[in-house]
Amino acid sequence: MSSQASTSFMPEKLRILSGSSLKVLAMAIMLIDHTASFLLRHYPPAIAPWIQIGSTTYSLYRVMRDVGRAAFPIFCFLLVEGFLHTHDRFKYGRNLLIFACISEIPWNFAQNSTLLYPGKQNVFFTLFLGYLAFCLIEHFEKNAAMQLVSMLVLLTVSYFLKADYGYKGFVFLLIMYWLRSYKPAQAVIGSCWLIYEWKACFAFLSLNMYNGKRGFIQGKWAKYFFYAFYPVHIAILTIIRKMWFGI
Repeated sequence: MSSQASTSFMPEKLRILSGSSLKVLAMAIMLIDHTASFLLRHYPPAIAPWIQIGSTTYSLYRVMRDVGRAAFPIFCFLLVEGFLHTHDRFKYGRNLLIFACISEIPWNFAQNSTLLYPGKQNVFFTLFLGYLAFCLIEHFEKNAAMQLVSMLVLLTVSYFLKADYGYKGFVFLLIMYWLRSYKPAQAVIGSCWLIYEWKACFAFLSLNMYNGKRGFIQGKWAKYFFYAFYPVHIAILTIIRKMWFGI
């Protein structure tokens, strides 16, 4: 069993989620988020207010976006787990970069209805920078100065690259990696860092229900389905938006 599961603050009987379950959960939450972001924001009944709490007005759109905040922390957790347990680090990083490039085409159309859009890149680039950070931390394990320099360089890249979640997402990945064996501390410090998107903190409940098992998603094709889901679902939502709203 993974050390990430053994240090969970959840009692053992509640650790019922495998890595595969977390992947499906993350994909479902992301689909909810992107359905609201790409489609429902253009549908008046979806943005009609339900209730107002303080200065926040809640609608179907707002609720779905809030639920969607939990997807990114789960994907970050899965990236750390994948990095630690992959049999081929090079292939793992290569796949992240390839799907980052593939995803950029539907992402650009979804964001700006153009083939090229330098204003914001897709989240796979943020995850790839996290992967590079993990590699460099491990490579310079006995050289703290080089670790610091490497992290500052990648942090700068993440800032100017403008990938989804940006430099804040990159720092969160570092938190998830450095505190991977200390789940309570990971949850507390990770939640403090995510205070600007506090709804995302609920992801730590599911992460601490992880049992350290791989689960039912196994084999080459199942693995690539997990990668391909991101660009494919964005492309489908963008096509639907074009058909329904002409945007």
